[in-house]
Amino acid sequence: MRKLLNTIYVTSEDAWLRKDGENLVVEAGGAERGRVPLHGIEGVVCFNRTGASPALLAACADRAIAVSFLTPQGRFLARVEGPRSGNVLLRRKQYRMADNPDQAVPVIRGIVTAKAANQRTVLMRSLRDHGTKMDRSASGALEEAARRLHFIARKAASADQIDILRGFEGEAANTYFSVFDALLAGGQIVFRFAGRSRRPPLDRVNALLSFLYAMLGHDCRSALESVGLDPQVGFLHADRPGRASLALDLMEELRPVLADRLALTLINRGQLKAGDFDIDAGGAVSLTEAGRKEVLVAWQERKKRELRHPFLGETAPMGLMAHLQARLLSRHLRGDLDSYPPFVWK
Repeated sequence: MRKLLNTIYVTSEDAWLRKDGENLVVEAGGAERGRVPLHGIEGVVCFNRTGASPALLAACADRAIAVSFLTPQGRFLARVEGPRSGNVLLRRKQYRMADNPDQAVPVIRGIVTAKAANQRTVLMRSLRDHGTKMDRSASGALEEAARRLHFIARKAASADQIDILRGFEGEAANTYFSVFDALLAGGQIVFRFAGRSRRPPLDRVNALLSFLYAMLGHDCRSALESVGLDPQVGFLHADRPGRASLALDLMEELRPVLADRLALTLINRGQLKAGDFDIDAGGAVSLTEAGRKEVLVAWQERKKRELRHPFLGETAPMGLMAHLQARLLSRHLRGDLDSYPPFVWK
């Protein structure tokens, strides 16, 4: 079993990263703020205008530690990495399968089925935990959406065309987010959700979801590269310049489990307040530096929580689920597994 390593998140605006021996050192305001051994790091994610020394970047590239640079809102800017891992034969098989609908459909079928099933589980868990506190119309809407997601998952499990599966994926997302506001407890006006808005997020819930999805995307891309797959060439998401389509594919199964549940926890437990978000003149909403730190601490803690993998039957930290799924996909591409076993949350 792979060991869960640390991802270092740097949020200070004037931070400088350097190498000292076998350590990564974070400095800000002329003082050392942190020191971490390089052998315990899987990735470095920098926000704002973080700088890094060439010696550190070279050391990270040598050790396959990806250094990613994001905007304060979590939008990807650039990534520094060493030579690609894996072998060309596996990647060639990935490209051939992505171009062959007969071979791509079973993978897409698993992803869409798992996404709808995991979204249903989020709704059912919220009904179990908070159903008695909801009014009848809200709980009824959640129950109806859960039934619809169950139906979509069953239909997707037998679909045999890519366009039909993409339609089911879109329908699942619409059904799920149409009732997401009912999952937010406490009736806080500042955390109302009227639907997904991106680039830019137009409310606090969307800003939080987009930020968490950016963190999950970073982990999924790293997981795919660690097993030798090309994160740019996907199955469900069509190829597009600059888009990591396979990382987006992998995210679909894991968003409800890792990101959405954490967003609900942070809001419903009052860990995030209205003041943890900024709203600019154009209406775009983003997390403040203090808000980002709160979310990142919770994100790291959630990744440490253990979960039993439904296919492997092993218990592992949540933060390893992307790596386990990437490994299972690579085994399917190599022919070691007859089909790709998606992650279905129990």
